[in-house]
Amino acid sequence: MKFLVNPSKFNELADYIFKPVLILSILLFALGLLFSFYLSPDDYQQGSTVRIMYVHVPSAWLALLTYAIMTLYSIAALAFRIPFGFIFNTAVAPIGAVFTLICVISGSLWGKPMWGTWWVWDARLTSVAILFIIYLIIIFMNLSIENRNVREKVVAIFILVGSVNLPIVKFSVDWWNTLHQPATISKLSKPSIDPSMMTPLIIMTLAFISIGLSIAILRIKTEIISRKSNLG
Repeated sequence: MKFLVNPSKFNELADYIFKPVLILSILLFALGLLFSFYLSPDDYQQGSTVRIMYVHVPSAWLALLTYAIMTLYSIAALAFRIPFGFIFNTAVAPIGAVFTLICVISGSLWGKPMWGTWWVWDARLTSVAILFIIYLIIIFMNLSIENRNVREKVVAIFILVGSVNLPIVKFSVDWWNTLHQPATISKLSKPSIDPSMMTPLIIMTLAFISIGLSIAILRIKTEIISRKSNLG
């Protein structure tokens, strides 16, 4: 598991898995689109609008997952002095921001025909919008603070502080009375989604994970090279 904390080991693994992951992401995305638009049925209430789910839900999951992993790497970097945590945070923050933006835009497109408006200050929507702002602040700090040692620590601390928003995003529909529907997939209960819709959702989620992983590999490798060249 050294590739998770060692830049050299990461590069070795990345060179080996990048092409397979990239090819897999293309195949999964094409298959996901096929299932989503041609093999998945319309919803009896939402009609074809329900297909936005196949982009909205995976992007939401990846937005949260990316930040959660950044939180773990921030702890590793600050508490255990693992520099790779700083590298990871710098490289991956824009990816998380893009997933969050896709989530917000697709949610707005989905909300318009369902709720009659593009946006409401719903607890779930607001907390996701805050998550996007947090990502933007992280990116801004990475670009604006010149001293790298100071920048990395400040960003990692900010990530830890911002992580309090994760459970708010996750449980907002349970804690407050919101327009947003509750989770349809739970470890503790049977999914309330039909298998004909679950299949494309799973495929698109795997596609999003593969796409995000492909981009993350490239960005982390670029960040490692950049730091080596600056040291040189």
